Amino acid sequence: MSDTRFTLLGIGLIFAGFIILGIFGAPYFDATIQAEEFGDCFEYFDDRPPVQVECKVKLQDKMMFSGLVIGLVGAGVVSLVKGVKGRWDQDVKPEDMVGPGHPNLMSLVILQTMRIRF
Repeated sequence: MSDTRFTLLGIGLIFAGFIILGIFGAPYFDATIQAEEFGDCFEYFDDRPPVQVECKVKLQDKMMFSGLVIGLVGAGVVSLVKGVKGRWDQDVKPEDMVGPGHPNLMSLVILQTMRIRF
C-alpha cells in the first residue's frame, strides 16, 4: 500500500472515531454522571419507563465503547504516522520515470498518439 493511502486511511479512521464518539457517545458518558452523583443507574427507553440497572454494567459498556473509539483513533494515528514517515512514493526506478527532460518522454508521447490514430 502506498504511503499516501496510509495517510488517507489514517485521516478516515480518526474522523470515523470522532464521528462515532459524537453520535453514539452521550448515553455512555451519562452513566458516569449517574454513578458518581446519584449512585443509581437507569436505562432509558422511548416507549416505556426507565429501568434501574447495575452501574457496573453501564460503566463496563462505557469502557467497551471507549475502547472501540480509542482503537479507531489509535489505528488512525498509527496509519497516519506510517504514511508520513514513508518514502512518499519517491523511490521510482529510473526506467519508470516520465516527465520533462526524460529521454523516454518523447517515445511515450509518440506511442500515445499512435494509439489514438489507430
